[in-house]
Amino acid sequence: MGHIFHSQTFGFERITAEAAINIHRTSGRGIIMIARFLLLAGVAGASIIASSAQAQDASQTAPQSAADNSEQASSARGEVIIVTARRRAETAQEVPLAISVIRGDSIEATGNFNVVKLQQLAPTLQVYTTNPRNTSVNIRGLGVPFGLTSDGFEQGVGIYVDDVYNSRVAAATFDFLDVAQVEVLRGPQGTLYGKNTTAGAINITTNQPTFDFEGRAELTVGNLNYKQAKAAISGPLSETVAARIAVAATSRRGTLYNTRTQRWINEQDNLGIRGQLLFKPNEDLSITLSGDYSKQDPEGFGTAYVRVGTTQKALDRQYDALINRLNTSAQAAGLGPNHYSPPSRNVYDRLTDIDANLNAGNKIGGASARVKWDIGSGTFTSVTAWRFWDWKPENDRDFTGASVVSRSQNPSQQDQYSQEFRYNYSGDKVDFVVGLFGFKQRIDTQGTEQQGANASAWSLTAAQGRDNPAVLQGLTATNTQWLKSTSAALYGQLSYKLTPELTIQPGLRLNYDKKSGFYQRVVTDGAGAVVDCTPPLITNSVRAAQCGVYQPQTSPVSDSAWNFTYDFNVNYKVTRDILAYATYAKSFKTLGINQNGLPLNSTTNQPNFDAATVKPESVNHFEIGLKSTLFDGRATFNLTAFRTDIKNYQVTVNGGQFGTVRGYLANADKVRSQGIEADFKIRASDRFTVYANGAYTDAKYVKFCNAPPPPELGGGATTGIVVTGRCSYTGAIGAPRTPGTVSPPFVDISGADLPGVSKWAFSYGAEYNVPVTLLAKEGQVYLGVDGNYRSHWNSNATPSIYTNVKGYALTNFRAGFRGEGFDVFGWVRNAFDVNYIETLQVAPGNVGLIAGQPGDQRTWGGTIKFSF
Repeated sequence: MGHIFHSQTFGFERITAEAAINIHRTSGRGIIMIARFLLLAGVAGASIIASSAQAQDASQTAPQSAADNSEQASSARGEVIIVTARRRAETAQEVPLAISVIRGDSIEATGNFNVVKLQQLAPTLQVYTTNPRNTSVNIRGLGVPFGLTSDGFEQGVGIYVDDVYNSRVAAATFDFLDVAQVEVLRGPQGTLYGKNTTAGAINITTNQPTFDFEGRAELTVGNLNYKQAKAAISGPLSETVAARIAVAATSRRGTLYNTRTQRWINEQDNLGIRGQLLFKPNEDLSITLSGDYSKQDPEGFGTAYVRVGTTQKALDRQYDALINRLNTSAQAAGLGPNHYSPPSRNVYDRLTDIDANLNAGNKIGGASARVKWDIGSGTFTSVTAWRFWDWKPENDRDFTGASVVSRSQNPSQQDQYSQEFRYNYSGDKVDFVVGLFGFKQRIDTQGTEQQGANASAWSLTAAQGRDNPAVLQGLTATNTQWLKSTSAALYGQLSYKLTPELTIQPGLRLNYDKKSGFYQRVVTDGAGAVVDCTPPLITNSVRAAQCGVYQPQTSPVSDSAWNFTYDFNVNYKVTRDILAYATYAKSFKTLGINQNGLPLNSTTNQPNFDAATVKPESVNHFEIGLKSTLFDGRATFNLTAFRTDIKNYQVTVNGGQFGTVRGYLANADKVRSQGIEADFKIRASDRFTVYANGAYTDAKYVKFCNAPPPPELGGGATTGIVVTGRCSYTGAIGAPRTPGTVSPPFVDISGADLPGVSKWAFSYGAEYNVPVTLLAKEGQVYLGVDGNYRSHWNSNATPSIYTNVKGYALTNFRAGFRGEGFDVFGWVRNAFDVNYIETLQVAPGNVGLIAGQPGDQRTWGGTIKFSF
């Protein structure tokens, strides 16, 4: 029977013989939490354990010798999962780190077809997206700042596909294409992987060319006009050359209906192709050439009205007053009394009226050459790669049907080149990995943002000219920016067996990074004249109003840094089936630069060049874990406890106005993430399997005294406020949610939860099958269930009462018939039609509008798969 999650975190379809449970001390409540996890493991039912009969052989993702060993072990002691997390083939239960392994058939069975959906299978993974570019992938709440994405910082979670690093999360939002398995590694991985990763890594392995002819095809249809087709074929071209090609296409109607354009938006429209050529002149040498191309071209991504929260802005300049004023004008012009009112104030009606053009064109691709040469007891690997990313967006940045921002687009083009050399040695007492990594990247962006016909009425006071549309209409900010990034690293990890049971594992990394960036914003008014905002040149109220919305700016930035990091792991085989381990890692996330413009100095109203660079993060990570295999390999139970402390944590500060920059990078003094993770799976018989994965994550700002104010404290006057230090000011501020009062320049959110992180998260599943003969075909009728739960979390960089997202639980079912070479099943996802929010956004301008994207409603369909 197939298994969905092979993981060490209440995994989805654990690869049988593996479940990694993580345990971490948190405020003295560890025992209680473990008890809850065990209770859940005994009661939980949900998730399907991937279609078994057609599960991919571990041999497709591991050297043949390891595959042979695992096959023998599998027949004797249950299924054994082979992983390459430590850059060598070994069983997942032997790896002394927290790892979740998700098999390709499990991904397909549960409908989780890209990185964004993986969080439904891995509880400690958080993925939030408003579009492919603005996507954050975090592990244990850490990785990248929550909010608008900047090219000026590094990812804390590395995403690798067949050993090739993908530098931007947006470049990894492709549909999974012919994937063998996905390994989610939790915690710093810099001494094992080419690019430094302080929070973890997602290691994706695709199916490789074979010298045996084989193929597979899959077709899925469902409601919302959902259609997905996949196909792959592999075989020999000669005795030494094999090839594999795979294609996939996905389309689906949108989930939001735009009453303004009378179209469904936020659709899916994806196409991908991958080709591989393997040259294997002998058993010791293999050369694999790969190329892939993916295209996503949906009309998206739009938002819908969620709620309004009172800010400290003058009451007549907040959302409801503005909408009423616009509607009065619209009625006078014969457009109707509610022309600008949202079509519904219930987000789950899935209606919106945003008026700007929407686009999310995303082209991703590249080529790589991987050489593996077995030399005695070691293997030399070379990975040479080039990748590109072409992003063509259009957005409605005011989130309304009013023409406030009539155009908002920042198309980008990226090229990256990487070269990695790695040598793995395996001996009786000593194993080691040593590598050299080089990386070069360039990103060019051309941005345009333009004010619309309703901008004056929306953004200005009566004295500034809110009744004169010409003040702001046509005001345009044109941005030109580029980033050059270079990185080089020498890394290595040694594994030394002091005794047959006790192993120590030190690792080292020397890293160099250089970033150079350029940003220029040119502002023109509606007549096309260049706007100059230098203080002596602002001679009239119109220019002053325009400069309050967009200011020209030029900011070249360049900086570099060396860093030395290390980790140390001790692991002990208590018995043949129980492994205990402890890890300490001193890690480092390199400096960042503000690539999207700089904030303005509060006294001169000019760019603050002190904010051009962002300090590196300094990471101290502690982890202990226990991996156990029970009942002669039929069950696994794993625990992990972790604590990560980060100084100078890189955060995103989102501006409250339409102004000079939408958001910029800064440093929070200290952040801490700690928690417990647990994985349990049991294969009771060939007929029944159940698993559960869970995590408790306590991620907080330990010290962040100059955070941006939340909406309830934003938008007010600055009268009487004098900033006296980085975290201090004088002057009286108004109470939260009190219109017309004074707002603070910053707030102290020390002790607050990090955004985007649920304290509790679970995934769980079960499958039961019965052997039958149907239409003269022998096979199994099966029934499966899978699900996940996440407790509430906050969707704003500074926690706000208006951006709290309620917890939710999703349940999926599937039932079908499978046999040799085929699988036919029907499925229902979000079977109980639970209403939930994927993400909330605070509309700019401090008007109190909160917009968001509702999660998918109940969907259903059928899938048929064939293989030979």
